[in-house]
Amino acid sequence: MALNFFQRRKILKNIDFLELIPVRMHEHTIDDEGKVSLIVPKFKNKKLAKFCIPATKSKDFNIKLDKLGTAAWLQIDGNKNVKDICEVLQTELDKEIEPVEERVGKFLSILYDQRYITFKELKDNK
Repeated sequence: MALNFFQRRKILKNIDFLELIPVRMHEHTIDDEGKVSLIVPKFKNKKLAKFCIPATKSKDFNIKLDKLGTAAWLQIDGNKNVKDICEVLQTELDKEIEPVEERVGKFLSILYDQRYITFKELKDNK
């Protein structure tokens, strides 16, 4: 059973954001330039997708990430918390990602809001 908005908010409210462990919810590809594209299905229901999308069209959206988004996405492995990801990105990208905690936090919040990621703490509390 999925948690509703208020249950998720209650759990997230009591945890330090830097201690959360992000978990990917979608697959990705890496292009020739090394940038990530998220593969997000247009429909969750496969039968509906089959009915609504012509055979010649893609059944997925490709969400292209920039250099900073790519670096952050590749660090999400279901084991590292946000603080660990920030430390790795600070080392890799140095001044390019300043202020690191603010930018990574905002990026991960957007990914969470769009349901591209979730947090391990939410999955464990089902």
